[in-house]
Amino acid sequence: MHYISTRDASRTPVGFADILLGGLAPDGGLYLPAEYPQLDDATLTQWRTLLAEKGYAALAAEVLKLFIDDIPAEDIEAMTARAYTSSKFASEEIVPVTRLEGQLYLGHLSEGPTAAFKDMAMQLLGELFEYELGRRGETMNILGATSGDTGSSAEYAMRGRTGIRVFMLTPAGRMTPFQQAQMFGLDDPNIFNIAVDGVFDDCQDIVKAVSGDAEFKREYRIGAVNSINWARLVAQVVYYVSTWLKITETNDQQISFSVPTGNFGNICAGHVARQMGLPIDRLIVATNENDVLDDFFRTGAYRVRSAADTHKTSSPSMDISRASNFERFIFDLLGRDAGRTAELFGTRVRQGGFSLADDPAFAAAVGRFGFLSSRSTHSDRLETIRDCHERLGVLIDPHTADGIKAARSWAVDVDTPIVCLETALPVKFAETIDAAIGREPAVPERFAGILEADRHVAELPNDVEKVKQFIMESINNTEVR
Repeated sequence: MHYISTRDASRTPVGFADILLGGLAPDGGLYLPAEYPQLDDATLTQWRTLLAEKGYAALAAEVLKLFIDDIPAEDIEAMTARAYTSSKFASEEIVPVTRLEGQLYLGHLSEGPTAAFKDMAMQLLGELFEYELGRRGETMNILGATSGDTGSSAEYAMRGRTGIRVFMLTPAGRMTPFQQAQMFGLDDPNIFNIAVDGVFDDCQDIVKAVSGDAEFKREYRIGAVNSINWARLVAQVVYYVSTWLKITETNDQQISFSVPTGNFGNICAGHVARQMGLPIDRLIVATNENDVLDDFFRTGAYRVRSAADTHKTSSPSMDISRASNFERFIFDLLGRDAGRTAELFGTRVRQGGFSLADDPAFAAAVGRFGFLSSRSTHSDRLETIRDCHERLGVLIDPHTADGIKAARSWAVDVDTPIVCLETALPVKFAETIDAAIGREPAVPERFAGILEADRHVAELPNDVEKVKQFIMESINNTEVR
């Protein structure tokens, strides 16, 4: 299994272990498999039995083996066994699936240590990073940006690990109090929180700028945990497989997914699973008022927005107007034309975006690739949360509400079961839950006292050089185990 950059016309092959630690490709592109592995009936039958008898960790190992051939199989199995355990996840199933109503289901991805779906990939990523760094005798300084949940999931997965520091950028004042407490309450010597005076897209731009400085990246051993890292995305493919296995009875039965997404990472994993041959009918992109992705799937125009035009919403983890992983899908949509992809996501995005409305490839976005989309507003979220709570007895977070609203809006046109992928537990968004149902959600016992913890965070301007300086000084003043 080799990987190629979305911007490399020569298709230079790279191994998994190298892209694991590298994040972005040197040309600024994102890595994808040179070819997607293909599933057959025998494999699906084997996996159905494996999940039932041995559980999620065993299934995860088998899925990962399709994408990784430079790590021994037994080591992959050991890592998934450590990553997906009942000591870290509140459910022994790891990803339970429940029926919400009719043909609509919930895939519960928030059973992990930070109550967010990001734990599904981050717990494995921590194992992979520590393993590969140990194998090479190296250290790494992870640089990431978060709009809410990625940061805490990454920090909880990496805290205390040998050879790793984490520098996580957050948009100052743009996360909920619970999200801030989860991150800023950590006092581990290898964890560094940075609150940037800007929005998430500014934080993401800083990460890309630092990662794009080849000399700085090499000297300070910068790595990535954001969804630009292929290892994180492939870990997410596993829960599409496990959810499909739980819903279906035969190997030719299709289901659809409704996925709240801002950075296009979560649903891009579904795209990969579908390209592998997993029987997925539709992939429904659920956005909030920051509806750049919904605009594209409706009109063919991808128009990025400035920080000033990025709305602060009640589903803040999706307050994103430049979706990093979207490049992976467009690469596939354009028949893997690296030159054109590089033009669109280099020059054209810097100029404000691009349109494929008149391109024959655009029709394939819905046809051959199965995408649909929808947009929600604050009032939609409140109504959906209230309805699910009062009528169905299920309390959901505002991002999941975006997903359920999208699923319902397409239910008449989609004749397969729709699984809405839950993104977080309601406790992370107490203010919005209170507005919807008249009271704040109960705090799970494992998070008791989290809001009272001391805060550990550096406040910095929206300035790449200032962030670089902070990273350099922190590395020079601390040691990793």
